[in-house]
Amino acid sequence: MFNHRAGRLTLQVTTSVLVLLAVQQNAIAQESLPQGDDEFLGTIQLGQSKRAVKTDTAVPETEIDQEEIDDRQAGTIAELIDSVPGVSLVNGQTPIGSGINIRGFGANGTYGTDQKVAVQVDGASVGSEELYRIGTQLFTDPALYKSVQVIRGTVGSFEYGSGIIGGVVRLETIDASDMTGGTPGFAFRQTLGGSTNMDGFNSSSTLAVQATENLEFLANYSWREQHDQEDGQDNVIENSAFELPSYLVKARYTFGDHSITGSYTNTETTERDKPYDSFGTSGGSFGNVDRDTTSETFSVKYNYNPVANDLVNIDAIYSYANQEIEQECIAASAPFGCFAVVEADQQYETTKLTVKNSAFIEMGAITHDLRTGIEYMLKERLDASSAPGGEDNRYALFVVDQVEFGQGWSFTPALRYETSEVEGTLDSGSDVSYDNSALMGGASLRKAFDNGFALFGSYAYTESLPIIDDLENATYMEQPEIGKTYEFGGSYDRIGIFSEGDSLALKANYYHTDLEDNTSYSGVDSVELQGLELEGSYARADGYYADVNAHIVDGEETSSSTGAISDWRNLPASSLRMTLGKRFDRLADLSGEIVAVDEIDVNGTTDPGFVIANLRATFSPQEGVLDGIAFRFGVENLLDKNYTPNLATRPAPGRNFKFTVSKTF
Repeated sequence: MFNHRAGRLTLQVTTSVLVLLAVQQNAIAQESLPQGDDEFLGTIQLGQSKRAVKTDTAVPETEIDQEEIDDRQAGTIAELIDSVPGVSLVNGQTPIGSGINIRGFGANGTYGTDQKVAVQVDGASVGSEELYRIGTQLFTDPALYKSVQVIRGTVGSFEYGSGIIGGVVRLETIDASDMTGGTPGFAFRQTLGGSTNMDGFNSSSTLAVQATENLEFLANYSWREQHDQEDGQDNVIENSAFELPSYLVKARYTFGDHSITGSYTNTETTERDKPYDSFGTSGGSFGNVDRDTTSETFSVKYNYNPVANDLVNIDAIYSYANQEIEQECIAASAPFGCFAVVEADQQYETTKLTVKNSAFIEMGAITHDLRTGIEYMLKERLDASSAPGGEDNRYALFVVDQVEFGQGWSFTPALRYETSEVEGTLDSGSDVSYDNSALMGGASLRKAFDNGFALFGSYAYTESLPIIDDLENATYMEQPEIGKTYEFGGSYDRIGIFSEGDSLALKANYYHTDLEDNTSYSGVDSVELQGLELEGSYARADGYYADVNAHIVDGEETSSSTGAISDWRNLPASSLRMTLGKRFDRLADLSGEIVAVDEIDVNGTTDPGFVIANLRATFSPQEGVLDGIAFRFGVENLLDKNYTPNLATRPAPGRNFKFTVSKTF
């Protein structure tokens, strides 16, 4: 299954032993407990780890909440979610020239994205199609968000789009009621932070106004900057400096069973005399540019959820996302003159209307959590050199039904039907139009046992419909890419394993993905990937906790010209991440993190493995003059290790001390 990683079998066996031991320990504990459902045994204080493991679903998903967002002090969204199993970074310390890779798909060092990973902000689909040597996949500031959900693979994606093979990243912005508690009045939070590598600074100011219990407003302005960072050998990491202002405005009004929520986000950066190739892989042959990048989203959501009717919970979401890049070549810096692609301005707009309903249906011993929806999406791309302009009109219908029956069984089928009409003007001046459609779907089956153990499996089929970027290629415009993924695994989740109030959660998920009829990667006909994702958490009532996750992966590609098989060019390295920590009630949280990444050889190019250590501490006084103030300290790359992640195009930063203080008034 994994043919060139000696440590993989050991990791799998270790995980199996842990699960078996947990099941055995639980069985012993159950035998010793008094039998009687009506007996009150008292209040038990439960331990809490840093991150919950989603053991109640067959979908491989991870959620990062507000507490973890704050504690990690991430400079970018990419830095925040690289702690999720299956997620790797292409760079990640800067908003430009970076991106994410999930299960071997997503960002790459040439085009920034391959359309296999979807990103949404408050329901708005953000990002662009392929942008040559410009990476802006996650161009936003972490301070604007209260939660980030990462859905890996295809089986959980049919509600959010087509052609999703790597996964979905869903970001939800902060709400005023998160600060006011829903009580009329106002609250203000100021956050200031800094980092030592190199002179990093960030500020976030948030005003929340709760006009009434039913009406709230929020405004946030954030500023983040850093100079060119240094690696573990004190060498300057070129093109790693940036200044990033962002802001968010949001409002929510509730009336009876109805609510309306609106949000607007804006992030921009200005670069002067910086390399056009933001990934730094072309040796400066494209020269430098003056570049202004703006990313904005607008979303309005109407919800009708009558308390007395479980069959109706309607969401109508209108969203708009816009990404603009204006750039001008600096002629003196271009050794071969200013190429047209370097001078080209870029704009990519996505307008979307989604109407969906969630219905809870009971039919005797069978229950349905049924979600149905209809969606219209318009993608518009400005015509530019190496980036054909045009429009992509899409209509979609989707249905997801989580059926629970029997003793712990759940079956979740999902379908999505989508049509696409892409039209534009070729370089020859001819107007063209292409119509495509696809029926996609999948299903998962899960069985939960009374002892806390569960088994699950799933299969998913999706199609990536042709995109505007391929308008000049008539063959590609009639050739959807096909993705097939099957998964299976198990989980374990119990309280009171080794002591009163402790909790243990484990989840292991194996996946196998095939990409066929490829049009995204030059010279590749198909891609085959297989991997194992592991997640675990253990927490004690006295505050000690441990979190662990791992990703073991292998993959290959088949040449479209010769049929030869070789290593998948975007294969991420296998990795293991472990956190040990101690909570002191609400006063403090201290933790240490070890990240180990395996050596990887891809088609004769070897990227050495590495091990780094990170430390974090949060102090939140609960009384006195410091009440309401939170102090956060962190040290990333504690041992000042010099390394370059295998998918990255520049070295990782060396040791970096971070400090943040926030006060809520």
